[in-house]
Amino acid sequence: MTTIPKRTHIDRPWRIHELTGGFDLEDVWALPTPGGPDDFPRLVALLANPARAGGDRARAARMLWATRMWIGALLGWDGEDEGIGARVPSLRGRMPADLRAAPTGPPLARPEFRPLYLLDDEYAAEIANRTVHGVLHVGWAPDADGGGFHGEMAVYVKPEGLLGHAYLAAIRPFRRLVVYPAMLRHIGERWRAAERDRPRAAYAGARSSARSS
Repeated sequence: MTTIPKRTHIDRPWRIHELTGGFDLEDVWALPTPGGPDDFPRLVALLANPARAGGDRARAARMLWATRMWIGALLGWDGEDEGIGARVPSLRGRMPADLRAAPTGPPLARPEFRPLYLLDDEYAAEIANRTVHGVLHVGWAPDADGGGFHGEMAVYVKPEGLLGHAYLAAIRPFRRLVVYPAMLRHIGERWRAAERDRPRAAYAGARSSARSS
């Protein structure tokens, strides 16, 4: 699991920079998804199609998320009147015309996130509740040695008042020590499994074409 210097993310020509004025760049992670220049759609599809992760950390991450949702429901943090379009405007209102015309992309496995846009090398989604307005950004970046590409995931946050700052400070250690490691490990496992299946899929397709010719 590798963190990326925030400066590296900021220096890349991502379009997300045009939308996140007033937000803090909380975390940037390298995803364990090595690939070629055209593999970004595979990563977006993987993120949009959930598969249950195993292991102690994955179970702990699910428990933390379930606890957060229970607290949010109890205190009214996640009601429709606290979300995007109610308490805070969507970042789509900040988009230039070309981004508004781009596909929004698929919804993530977590329905709380709303897709913003999908490009050849970027995907972004936003979330809002009583504590925070947040953005998840996924990009497809070249490796430092120029030998390939990999995914990068960035999290932007805009805390809502004292409650938001206190909430983010409270969950930061759990998110970095439990939630993100479990998430990244699961993404890497699924990516490698898909890589192993690709030759078999290509072989099956070739045999099918041969039989039909």
